[in-house]
Amino acid sequence: MSAVAEKYSEFQKLGAEILSMSIDSMFVHKMWNDHELSKMVNGGVPFAMLSDAGGRVGKIYGVFDEDAGVETRGRFIIDPDGVIQGYEVLTPPVGRNVHESLRQIQAFQLVRASKGTEATPSGWK
Repeated sequence: MSAVAEKYSEFQKLGAEILSMSIDSMFVHKMWNDHELSKMVNGGVPFAMLSDAGGRVGKIYGVFDEDAGVETRGRFIIDPDGVIQGYEVLTPPVGRNVHESLRQIQAFQLVRASKGTEATPSGWK
C-alpha cells in the first residue's frame, strides 16, 4: 500500500483512481494510516481506504476467503465503462509491483485509445 501511495501522483497523471478495500472497519483503517502508513509515506495514504465489513464486495470479486474470514490481496484494473480489464490476486507473503500496475494501465489505455487497432506485446515498455 505504501508503494502505491508513493506513486499516487503517477496514477493520477494517467487519469487512474486508486481505491483500497479490506474487511477492517474505517476506524482500523484510520488508526493504521495514522500510526503506521504515515511513517512510511509522508502524509499517509492519499486515496480512499474502504471498509468491506462482511466481505460482500470481496465475494463478488472472488478475493474473500470464507474459511479464514479475510480478503486476499487483489488488484483490479477497471476501465471507464466499468469493465475489468486486468486483475491479479496474490497470496499474502507476495507483494505486488507498482511499476507493473502503471505499465498495465498505460497499455490498456493505448489499446482503448486505438480502438483495438494497436496491441502491446510481451515486454512492452
